[in-house]
Amino acid sequence: MNIGVLKEQTGENRVAILPETVKKLLRPNLSVWVETGAGTNASACDSDYQDAGAEIKSRDEIVTGADIVLMVSKPENEILNKFTAKQTLIATFSALNDKEVVDLLKDKQLTAFSMELVPRITRAQSMDVLSSMATVAGYKAVLDAANHLPTFFPMFMTAAGTIRPAKVLILGAGVAGLQAIAIARKLGAQVEVFDVRSAVKEQVLSLGAKFVEVEGSKEDESAGGYAVEQTEEYKRKQQEAVEAHAEKANVIISTAQIPGKKAPLLIKKTVVEKMKKGSVIVDLAASSGGNCELSKNNEIIVHNGITIIGKSNYPSEMPFDASKMYGQNMLNFLNLLIDKEANFSLNFEDKIIKGTCLTHNGEIISERVKNFYNK
Repeated sequence: MNIGVLKEQTGENRVAILPETVKKLLRPNLSVWVETGAGTNASACDSDYQDAGAEIKSRDEIVTGADIVLMVSKPENEILNKFTAKQTLIATFSALNDKEVVDLLKDKQLTAFSMELVPRITRAQSMDVLSSMATVAGYKAVLDAANHLPTFFPMFMTAAGTIRPAKVLILGAGVAGLQAIAIARKLGAQVEVFDVRSAVKEQVLSLGAKFVEVEGSKEDESAGGYAVEQTEEYKRKQQEAVEAHAEKANVIISTAQIPGKKAPLLIKKTVVEKMKKGSVIVDLAASSGGNCELSKNNEIIVHNGITIIGKSNYPSEMPFDASKMYGQNMLNFLNLLIDKEANFSLNFEDKIIKGTCLTHNGEIISERVKNFYNK
């Protein structure tokens, strides 16, 4: 069996597995092929992969000859069209936001696993790439905000007077939000947090932040821990509360997203214009419409003295550790599919395998994706 690792598209610095993961993956009757230069942007050169036991191959050799192909993000359609039904692809296809790629995978009768679909159950925690990448995003978002803020984060007592601590408002207390809380608190900021899920209140408080509650939120246990669409009445109350706290904040980090839907609008233009001059907004939901009305994905803009950073791919800016985490998630998932003798099996009785399998034999396998597109 051959497992191939392709180089990512321009703009993505991560790689699906690093050399250290290659060593853990190798076993009798299994070889790992890595595309030339695949790990360069993640500080892993071809010789590092060779030393770990991998073979360096061209893109065409991997696309036409590998049994399983690994990537971080989905390959271009031009590359997808070259694969055959005998091959298995594992990447992050963003299946709930890209019906075109789902249809293409079905039409090609490809076996594809989409890593963002890994069920959020205890047994699958070691394979949860969303949580791994959100950890990176929350960390980097705070540091980026601190770099753009014209004031300190911590309080200082100096001969020149007292410097008050920065006030940070975090919208959404998922993995990215919780990491952002932890880093902002370590830097000495005062932190307030909004989230529609009351279950995260205890976690927020344990990190030393204040949880701002808005009554009337709707929660759904079947959503697997994700936020769900809220009522119009709740959205109105939430908007009022966000506006009141935003006016006092020096930094807002927004992480609120709903899988398969446009990101909820939480920071309107009118709210931005009431914020203190020099304040910073970091919008991690920029690629799905943004929590801030003025956000532009992959752009930094200044409006009325407020810096608005629209970034949804911070992990690409920390490619070594992000790749390390992603690769470990990938390794743990591959161990469900491949045994010690390198035998490959698709056991759809396994909740993780079935839930993560996007397509197989021309059909959508994931019930979550199937139900989403059959609404």
